[in-house]
Amino acid sequence: MNETAALQQITGLSPLDYGLVACAVAVLFFIAWYKGRGEVDTQDYFLGQRKTPVWVATLSFVATEISAMTIVGIPPIGYTENLQYLQFFIGSAAARIFIAFIFIPAFYKFNCTTIYEFLKHRFGAQTQYAGSVFFFVTRLFASGVRLYAASLAVSVIMGWQLGNTIGFFTVVSIIFIGFGGIKAVLWTGAFEAATFYIAGVAVAGYLVLHIDGGLSGAWNVAHEAGKLSMFNFGWDVKNPNVFWVAVLNGVFGSMASFGTDQELMQRLLTLETRRESQKTLISTIFTSFPLTALYLFIGTLLFVFYQQNPALPLPENADKILSHFTVNVLPAGIKGLVLVAVIMASIDSPLSSLSSSFITDIYRPLLKKGAAEAHYLLASRLSVAAFGLLLAGIAWLCASGSGRMLWLAFKINGVTAGSLLGVFLLGLLTKRAGNRTNVAAMVFSAALAGTILFLSEKGYAAIGWSWVVVIGTVSTFALGWLLSPLEARLAKPADKLEG
Repeated sequence: MNETAALQQITGLSPLDYGLVACAVAVLFFIAWYKGRGEVDTQDYFLGQRKTPVWVATLSFVATEISAMTIVGIPPIGYTENLQYLQFFIGSAAARIFIAFIFIPAFYKFNCTTIYEFLKHRFGAQTQYAGSVFFFVTRLFASGVRLYAASLAVSVIMGWQLGNTIGFFTVVSIIFIGFGGIKAVLWTGAFEAATFYIAGVAVAGYLVLHIDGGLSGAWNVAHEAGKLSMFNFGWDVKNPNVFWVAVLNGVFGSMASFGTDQELMQRLLTLETRRESQKTLISTIFTSFPLTALYLFIGTLLFVFYQQNPALPLPENADKILSHFTVNVLPAGIKGLVLVAVIMASIDSPLSSLSSSFITDIYRPLLKKGAAEAHYLLASRLSVAAFGLLLAGIAWLCASGSGRMLWLAFKINGVTAGSLLGVFLLGLLTKRAGNRTNVAAMVFSAALAGTILFLSEKGYAAIGWSWVVVIGTVSTFALGWLLSPLEARLAKPADKLEG
């Protein structure tokens, strides 16, 4: 047996599949090199001099929003549940429109490099620092779960050890983003989004062609099994798929993810004008929804396929259903496309946004004031490496966890995301001028959200995890609004003494 045949027997991948992966990674590094040449300051490294085309920013936003969690995390929902997850996008679409006309103008007014600079202009430095720290916590843990999800899928397809796969993604991400900065992230994001669509259509097409009765046959089987249910108008507050709960979660979750998270908002700040940024965000409604629906429907088709082929082996848990199907059923070429999509989704990591927030919100004002731009550019690249290693450690810890990966990411994100959203809404919708009281409100609300999530998971509180963001948001907003006059009154005696 020759070396190529032996490798194919071990991994199930053909030379064509490896060739597709190699070409995709080569394109990635070429874009990083081409776009990263000549960068001399952090304005270029983090914002690309605000010269990004709308279509590039739109596709890059979609690639970041979708990530590996959709590629490998959405099909298991369609496979084990139904299509009710799509209800979330009704609220999500409304949230994007709200962010476009309320959040984005404020960020452009203050010419923000990171959105937490807005908090400094609006309230003060302490609120900015707190917002940045909360972002680190939220993004690191949620992205660690995303990295774990992608690594798990690739390890199944490639036959690699999970630790080796995490290491591979970490090294590639550090090199690619560390050199190319946000311009590399943006342009490769457009390439990544294209691979998501191509791979998804290829897999769905293969399934339809290999299901008895084709698309109509798949529809009938899925309908009889209740897999096509899209709306749930019940009243169970613990069920995240109940219509009004899903819509409410879509509104608050998307406002927190898109409006207060530097990873996604960073893409929107690279547009030259406020109007272009708004146009980009609204355009994502019509690019993200079809992609999510496609991968959810792939899960439904997988259910029908395995129902009609009961002799085929199934993975030990549903989280691996797409990876398992890719390895054991898909032909050469389509396997490579799926692998390319997962790898591309994994490499589009939050390292650029984490670095931009650390350098702009923490390092430059607190740790190293007045240094040359060359110093801050070097520090930015070193921080990319540091955050990459930290993400790898979190992903490795996730390997010992359990539960639906997509829901796990949402739960982690919910504990601190509500605090961030609450303080941003306080700044955008009111004239309150607290600062230290905002920090207290954020910390208290995060602790409250974490406690409620813990009680819910243990069965002590009859409330679903999807309410965590809502509770954190309302608590932060209300406490910040109520406490800010107290801070103003306490400051007046000090002003008189100084006078």
